[in-house]
Amino acid sequence: MPESILIVGGAGYIGSHMVKQLRRAGYRVAVADDLSSGHRGAVGDAPLHVGDIGDAGFVDAVLGEVRPAAVMHFASFIQVGESVADPAKYYRNNVTATQVLLDGMRAHGVARFIFSSTAAIFGEPEYVPIDEAHPKAPINPYGRSKWMVEQMLEDYDHAYGLKSVCLRYFNAAGADPEGELGERHEPETHLVPLILQVASGRRAHIGVNGDDYPTPDGTCVRDYIHVEDLCSAHLLALRQLLEGAGSARYNLGNGNGFSVSEVIDAVRRVTGHPIPVVIGARRAGDPPALVANANAARAQLGWTPRYADLDTIVAHAWACERRIAASRR
Repeated sequence: MPESILIVGGAGYIGSHMVKQLRRAGYRVAVADDLSSGHRGAVGDAPLHVGDIGDAGFVDAVLGEVRPAAVMHFASFIQVGESVADPAKYYRNNVTATQVLLDGMRAHGVARFIFSSTAAIFGEPEYVPIDEAHPKAPINPYGRSKWMVEQMLEDYDHAYGLKSVCLRYFNAAGADPEGELGERHEPETHLVPLILQVASGRRAHIGVNGDDYPTPDGTCVRDYIHVEDLCSAHLLALRQLLEGAGSARYNLGNGNGFSVSEVIDAVRRVTGHPIPVVIGARRAGDPPALVANANAARAQLGWTPRYADLDTIVAHAWACERRIAASRR
């Protein structure tokens, strides 16, 4: 019988793509999600357990029913600004609830865990591209909450033998190439869908936070990675854990940086829309460039991104945005 995998946060953006990819790969999948930002319809007909992973009773019941070989965790809050304004919310959900989940796994003998981490653990980059050895100095509660969990996982490995892979995302983007899933955050904070909302008529313009950075065109440079490529790295990491590999940490990105202006130009090419731009002041805490060195994931996981081309990432996301905009007319 295929192994069972529990995906926590599986009704959200990345989690729902993971559900689809795992099922395509032949795994049995169950989802736990509180639906605070996820969507019930995004999991298809996979079993969905609605509840809070900070509730030990809920975690115990789900693990007892699903009996997973491994758990994948996508259920973190992710808005940097909100984390500064309300750090308690982030530490409670991203750290405390994760510990409840890990302790439930220990009680049920589940010893393999894949964690959705972030480039925010690195803080202001000391060098670019950023590899796994880069100093960890997060500058906001969101980044600190993720780094706390990574450190907790190291301790749980040493003390309890719980093996984990932490995958540090740079900028997730794009959507399901088959058009079934996409990015639907409320409120939306990611650059690509925000620009596409201008193209679809849901926004009048896109705001750019500063055009005077020390970059070729003055706007911030970021490493955009297709959500399908993120999920394929998770699948490879899962297979290694199930085969008995030890804990590991990997940065995930294409290794190519694109500026905000370059992303806007890509949206113009793909959609044919002019995309009006309003230049604003710099946003506090935005480094000029964040680009991943993902050589370790390529070498040790055998991971190769399929959708590294920016126009392809935008085109897949545009198909999703058109569906959303049409449904709201």
